[in-house]
Formats: sequence, C-alpha cells, structure tokens
Amino acid sequence: MDFQILMEVQPPLLLSVLGAAFIAQVSPGPATAAIAREAMVKGRSAAIRLALGVTTGSWAWSVLAAGGLGAIILAQEYLLILVRIAAAVYLGWLAWRSARATFASNRNDLRACARPSGNSYARGLFIHLTNPKAILFFGALYSLALPRGASIGAIALIVVSIAIQSLATFLGLAILFSHERVVAGYRQFGRMLECLFAAVFGSAAVLLTFDLVRAVKGASKAS
Repeated sequence: MDFQILMEVQPPLLLSVLGAAFIAQVSPGPATAAIAREAMVKGRSAAIRLALGVTTGSWAWSVLAAGGLGAIILAQEYLLILVRIAAAVYLGWLAWRSARATFASNRNDLRACARPSGNSYARGLFIHLTNPKAILFFGALYSLALPRGASIGAIALIVVSIAIQSLATFLGLAILFSHERVVAGYRQFGRMLECLFAAVFGSAAVLLTFDLVRAVKGASKAS
C-alpha cells in the first residue's frame, strides 16, 4: 500500500471510523429488524439476500457521500421529500404486516401472515436506499474522517474498509438470526417478536412522517 495513503489515514483514525460505522450498522432500526425478521421467518438464504440488498444500499450512500454528491442530494429538498414518502409508506406497510401477525389464531397462521413477499434482495436494497439518514451519517462521518485535500487513495481506503465491514456485519446478522435456536425462539415467542418488529417499523415510519411534515413546511416557507 502507498506510504502516503497510510500517512493520510492513520490506523487510529481508521479504527475510530470503523467503530462509528459498526455502531450505526448494528443499532436497532429498520434494516437490522428486517434482516432479523427475514432470517427467522424465511430462513438463512432469504436473509442473506436481504442483507446483501441492505449492504448494496449502504455502499451506494457511502460512495455518494465520499464523492461529494451527498451534499448535492441533500440540497434537493423535494427529492428528499419523495424519498421520505416512499420510506414512510413502506415502513408503515412492514409494521402493518407484523401487527397483523400478532393477531394470528395459531402458529401456522402467524407464519403465513408474517412471511414476507417479493424479492428479498430488492426489499433490502429499498429499505436502505429510502433511508435519508444514511447519507447524513456518511456525510458527517467522511467530513470528520477525511483530511482536507485527501487523495483518491485515502478516500478509497476508508470507503472500501467500511464496505467490507458492512458486508461482514449484515451477513453476520443474517447468519446469527437464522440459527436454529433463534428460529426455534421465534416459533415459541412469535407474537411477542412480531409486536416488537411492528413497534420498530412503526416508530420509524412515524418519525419519518414527522420529518416529512417539517420538510414540507420548510420547503413551503422557502418558496
């Protein structure tokens, strides 16, 4: 590796960046909840596909933020409003599915109600691409991590390091929650877990809706 790049991105800085990214990746939220639910309901293969979709979305936001395009996207208020609308609707739908599963009459009905439909990878990608807070996080992270006038090599080192970590983290979550003991726990405490998933998805949808209302008011005043 180029010595100049190592001088720009010293190990303590890189470790702190990866630590902050890891905390964000494993923190409870729509993406982690979706991976956990997919793993327990549909199994490891589907959960891995969904995790790969989430990872792809994370890579997309990371590259855009590192390339400076994140600031341009954030400046387009109406574009972000559309993203928030899509995210709030989809998360609300996920919350409704989980809530409906909690009222299933038996375990077979619960699993039938809980079973997600559609392509797992596409759903994972959509969950993360409609998360405007992801680009805010990456934008703040790179503004602190990248030295002024950083070279392309230094930027690439940080971006690739975070990309590898995100892949390992999200795949690790998929494997963890698809373990037979965890799946057995879902079979036993499915209603309680679906209630928890409904709360996670629902609260995220509500918070996005509040953000959407504020954004619309701000756009109206600006115009």
